[in-house]
Amino acid sequence: MNRHNTCLPQILIVDDEPDLLTGLKRSFVKRLPGTEVLTASGGREALKILPQEEIALVLMDVMMSDMNGLEVLDRIHSMEPELTVIMMTGYGTIELAVDAIRRGAWDFVTKPLDLDALTRLLGKGLERSRLLVENKKLRSRICPDGTAPEFVGQSPAMQRLYRTIQTSADSEYTVLIRGASGTGKELCARAIHALSRRAGKPFVMVNCPAIPEHLLESEMFGYRKGSFTGADRDHAGLFFQADGGTICLDEIGDIPVGIQTKLLRVLQEQEIKQLGADASTKIDVRIIASTNVDLETMIAEGKFREDLFYRLEVITVRMPSLCEIAEDIPLLASHFLKKARMELDSGEKSFSRAALETLSAHSWPGNIRELQNVIRRAVLFCAGSVIDSEHLMIDSRLPVSDPGTSMDPDAVITPYKEAKDSCLDSFTRQYVHSLLKKSKGNVSQAARLSHLTRAALQKIMRRYGIDGKQFR
Repeated sequence: MNRHNTCLPQILIVDDEPDLLTGLKRSFVKRLPGTEVLTASGGREALKILPQEEIALVLMDVMMSDMNGLEVLDRIHSMEPELTVIMMTGYGTIELAVDAIRRGAWDFVTKPLDLDALTRLLGKGLERSRLLVENKKLRSRICPDGTAPEFVGQSPAMQRLYRTIQTSADSEYTVLIRGASGTGKELCARAIHALSRRAGKPFVMVNCPAIPEHLLESEMFGYRKGSFTGADRDHAGLFFQADGGTICLDEIGDIPVGIQTKLLRVLQEQEIKQLGADASTKIDVRIIASTNVDLETMIAEGKFREDLFYRLEVITVRMPSLCEIAEDIPLLASHFLKKARMELDSGEKSFSRAALETLSAHSWPGNIRELQNVIRRAVLFCAGSVIDSEHLMIDSRLPVSDPGTSMDPDAVITPYKEAKDSCLDSFTRQYVHSLLKKSKGNVSQAARLSHLTRAALQKIMRRYGIDGKQFR
């Protein structure tokens, strides 16, 4: 395949109006230096160009004479699902915008075009494409065998996490991963190992709370035959299993103080003395620890050794909560939707706009694990092809528990329709307030920013009794 010889990010503009096509190319060559602007006079020409060029972003009209832009969008999405596509039209309706987004468009603008706003949007789209490329490189290194990695997200917090993981992997230092339950601490530990020079060696995950306290020492460090009643053979232990590789001590705050002392010796001396052994044995293991508790408080209470804490905290990786990466919720939801469809062998399904709004409005105390559980249930209970709000079975005031937990029987349950309406009303009111603050009460500018028509935005404002003047 012959690709154009350029290292510049490429924008492809697709429209069947020659004058508009020429004008847009001339404008963006000046407005977006450091990019190459290509053009196509229709959908069929665009589909010929795409396989031959490394296009970073497509700006495409909906109404074209040879092919409808939404049909072209479907073809693009089947070839390159993550390609950034912005649709433009002179026939802007909310329904058309929702349809375009549902079919894979990244954003939507209406004619007449505001070149300043469109230039900013293209800049953001190009940045999205750049981050997607970086993310693919990281994921391909984490999973060189092509298996689907779990890292999803392009928010600034996730980008910082990716860089921290890469930096941590490049060293041999001990790593402490901190974060709430359900944020992906185990995934982070596996990624650090997979990107390190120890990638071909063992990775041993130790779920500290799951091992009874009286067995934890022998399981971690091993024992010799006859060292205690029932020790009828030598047992290597988890640290010896990880020799040459990495061991991850999950929820290290649950380790008893007595074993913390022995773990400190492992970190200091890189050696282990098994139960019943006469001498210590040198080992080569990188230690990663994770916790969802406040270790500093445990130190103050005498429940965790301060010297062990500082041995562990050479590098700290903080996992963001789902609230901190809320802008990634649509990407995560799409990812978990594909997984759930494969798990349940279900047909094609997609989210309605209302469902995505409900997901974005939820507080997610259970973080990413909670989101995955919600999507699994939605796929299971949605009989049709479109997952709507009612299939999610969540209320932004009521967290969805992990399987195996139960709701407080004394809790007051809000009727479903009331809870759903409250959730959507809260989201809409908050969104419009933020929009008008941004535009300083200018309704026309707010409509452009939200990609709504002015009439549609005014209708929403009237429904919720919002006056633009209070934001001026």
